[in-house]
Amino acid sequence: MKTNNMENPSSIVIAIAWCLAWGNERKPKFALAVLQQMRQALKHGEEVPEKVRFLVEQVQQLQGIHKNYFPESLNELKSKYSDLWNQTNRIGLVYGGATKIKQYVFESSKIQDIRGASALLDRINLIDLPAFFNKNPKSNQYTIQCNEVREWLNDTIPIDSKLSEALISELIIYSTGGNILAFCPSAFVDDLTNAIEKRYTEETLTANSCAVGDTFRLLEIRFGLLREPIENTLWLDWYRQKYKEPLVQAYFGNLEKNLENSKTERFNNLAVSVEDAFADRKSFNELTAKLVILFNQRRSGHDLSNRPSRCYPPMFETHPYLMRDEGERRSAVMIVQPPELPKESHFSEASARKHLVGYRAKKGEPTQPKWYDNSQLTWKSIRVEGWLDKYNSFLDKNPSLKQQYYAGLKPDDIEISQNLSHIGNASKDFIAYIYADGNNIGGYIQKIRTPQEYQEFSRDVELATEYAVYQALAKNLNPHKLYKLNDEEKGLENGDLVHPFEIITIGGDDIILIVPANKALAIAQTIGEQFEKILLKQVPLGESIESEKIIGDYKIKQDSKPIDLKKCHRYKPIEALPSQCQLSTSIGVLITAYNTPIYYAKDLTEQLLKSAKERAKKLKKAGYCGGTVDFLTMKSVTMISSDIKEFRKQALTKNLKPKLKLYAAPYTLHELGGLIRVIEALKNVKFPKSQLYQIQSLLERGKQTAILNYRYFRVRLKQGKQSFDLQEQFEQAWCQPKDSNNKGNLAPWMYDDGTLEDDKSDYPLFETIWRDVVDLYDFIASPDDDNDAIEAQMATTQDDL
Repeated sequence: MKTNNMENPSSIVIAIAWCLAWGNERKPKFALAVLQQMRQALKHGEEVPEKVRFLVEQVQQLQGIHKNYFPESLNELKSKYSDLWNQTNRIGLVYGGATKIKQYVFESSKIQDIRGASALLDRINLIDLPAFFNKNPKSNQYTIQCNEVREWLNDTIPIDSKLSEALISELIIYSTGGNILAFCPSAFVDDLTNAIEKRYTEETLTANSCAVGDTFRLLEIRFGLLREPIENTLWLDWYRQKYKEPLVQAYFGNLEKNLENSKTERFNNLAVSVEDAFADRKSFNELTAKLVILFNQRRSGHDLSNRPSRCYPPMFETHPYLMRDEGERRSAVMIVQPPELPKESHFSEASARKHLVGYRAKKGEPTQPKWYDNSQLTWKSIRVEGWLDKYNSFLDKNPSLKQQYYAGLKPDDIEISQNLSHIGNASKDFIAYIYADGNNIGGYIQKIRTPQEYQEFSRDVELATEYAVYQALAKNLNPHKLYKLNDEEKGLENGDLVHPFEIITIGGDDIILIVPANKALAIAQTIGEQFEKILLKQVPLGESIESEKIIGDYKIKQDSKPIDLKKCHRYKPIEALPSQCQLSTSIGVLITAYNTPIYYAKDLTEQLLKSAKERAKKLKKAGYCGGTVDFLTMKSVTMISSDIKEFRKQALTKNLKPKLKLYAAPYTLHELGGLIRVIEALKNVKFPKSQLYQIQSLLERGKQTAILNYRYFRVRLKQGKQSFDLQEQFEQAWCQPKDSNNKGNLAPWMYDDGTLEDDKSDYPLFETIWRDVVDLYDFIASPDDDNDAIEAQMATTQDDL
């Protein structure tokens, strides 16, 4: 038998067939040679072995079910798919990965240790765990590492046969973003989950991880969890009667609320929506939801199985009279003196591994440093492919972006930034932390019904996220020549060229970057815009990348009811384009001095991201599904004690009549572009900086006072283009009344009637972008700023000569 029209079958077909053919025991039901023949036959569209033909036919029947088909009753399911109904072999499904990632990565304040911690977690997720399944990366440099991982797996899990023999690469659904989801033969679920947790612990010593798994019937892969016997499963007739009950709504979703909020035709008819809501839940999605629940229970310390407990995280005993590592958390096991490192450093074994991996991730560091060889520690690290290597690989596939970024410079002449002061050197010693996260990812996943769609979705989001970052960096940055260095650490010198950014992590839909402050908002805006455009297939991933293409359809189905863009955007709403992509990003941007403590900056950036996501949820009610950005410029470490929301409420909101809000963040991507243009317009007309601050100080005195003073300063500008630019980019673009018949002038205020707010007790009010403009004025690059930087670099070069 040949595989029916499946010359290029998905890996999911091979994975399910492999698990069924292996059986429910540790030893395979058929010889390994037969299983491998079946695997190769399915790969190449050839005839499968006679012994496993009936299993392959069942898998093909399962995969042949149309994605929109859902049986009206269990009797219909049984009569139509009796072979699948009676299949007793179970299929294992495993989910796991690192937890509390930011706690592990940002434990140290040194950029090399942060880079090393991130690279080590990425290596485990992208290299080691796939190696369990005999999957090797395309690069040959990891072949030895993968072989060692498989040897470790077989030695670590004491079973009669080698665990690696039961695992094949097609079993992986996805392995990205710090997590892995994969099929496996049912007998090895606990062994594999134990191995995943143990790998993280043995390699990092201190990182937290969690992995869970369960076994399922063949029919459950397509139609969700089924009871034993299947006839007892609650089905559509039951749901139609119970969907309004709170407990049912908690599991299947609030159908009536979805009917009110939905902007698509899909929920226009109640009878259709009931069936769709039930079918969305009773699918592969229900299996993954069960694993997520088990995952959260296990990571919280609940022991619900016979597996080893993970209630107790890795602990390292210390002593008040013993020297500790530089993080002050563990006892130091070595002291490294100059010249092996720029300054005296104290390492515990965990911090030494981070520093070593960070060193190996640098450009052109193929060997271990001497200080680590002299430590007599036995743990070894391979040459890790850092984010800069991946960035350069992307540029090689995009010659136009490579030319735009390097601007004629040779890539080999550019060094990696060794600390945050090198990044801040490109923007007057200020840097920006960018933390981005996807919007509506969970909502979209809830509609996914098959493993194949999970696999495609994970791959699409990973590609869009990673390439959006690379495109944003290439379009907005160039290698920077260091000048006026005032750095105690040795290494780079004035005149050296560096990459002025640091990619901490790009995982799944999460992004953490450090960039120069004067390019931060432009980079954030580009990331948000490119993420959506890539998913909509409006921009290519690469000029020479043919195999890496977006598979899914993420375009929003247009609603017959037009969207009121004035409810979505405060800046030129008529010119804004309606949302087109179902997925988007929310971004938090913290602009601060390079020497701000990293743990403090991380906490503030997370708060900004949370604020941006809250704004995105409110805007979704008005029909906007695009990205949002919240930012904060912090010129003093003591500016904010802890909570940004409380700071804005107490310091930047005035309970006058009318109520005034002295800021306008968060912004949509369209608004952010308008904010940048306002600042550029002010710089172009050379608006006096002292007057910028004076207008800002007068905002607190009330609405009318601020309007009067703004008009006074504006009319003093030279007539002509200077006055016109400010009118066009600020007054006409931002400060128009909501009522089109009102011809009044509100500048510098905007009116907010609280349409998108659930609690309208604080509305209506007036808000302004003026304070945001003043805060960002020094951090929006302009041609004059670039010329000043060039002159300073030239002066430094002449001094060196």
